[in-house]
Amino acid sequence: MAKLHFHYATMNAGKSTLLLQAAYNYRERGMHAVILAAAFDDRAGTGIVASRIGLKAEAEVFDADTDLFEMVVRLNAERPIDCIFVDEAHFMTAAHVWQLARVVDEAKLAVMAYGLRTDFKGALFPATAELFALADEVREVRTICHCGRKATMVARLDSSGNALIDGPQIEVGGNERYVSYCRMHWKEKTGRR
Repeated sequence: MAKLHFHYATMNAGKSTLLLQAAYNYRERGMHAVILAAAFDDRAGTGIVASRIGLKAEAEVFDADTDLFEMVVRLNAERPIDCIFVDEAHFMTAAHVWQLARVVDEAKLAVMAYGLRTDFKGALFPATAELFALADEVREVRTICHCGRKATMVARLDSSGNALIDGPQIEVGGNERYVSYCRMHWKEKTGRR
């Protein structure tokens, strides 16, 4: 039975690594896995999903105007799909999440979405909120703060290492721009109380 899965975490928890490993497992068994990625996320190149440990794979790209249901139905007609993977799921719109729910319910295809829970301000991304509401399975991917406690928050840093508290919710950046913290150390770093 097809399900919508959401794997969430903070930055640097290994979400993309897990996605790439799972997609590889499908392909190794002769199954067709399709990876989706936001077109504007070109850190590894447009249409490339890469992990910090060196794994990478090609992805189909989408933008805010893409209907993911229509895209998946078209790709499935070209070559039957066994599973859809979405990297950086928080880059989707709320509408995209509903479209992926249609993929599960109507096209009967499994969807595995991997993304952040909260932004650098401590707020849910619109797509994340929809995934929490609609996903059939939700799983946390854990990482740790420098203190050893579970990291649940992420801070965006300026070039001097100071935490930013204003700015656009979505801004693609490298590992040097974002640091994961436990709630206590995130509050300390950002000055939030």
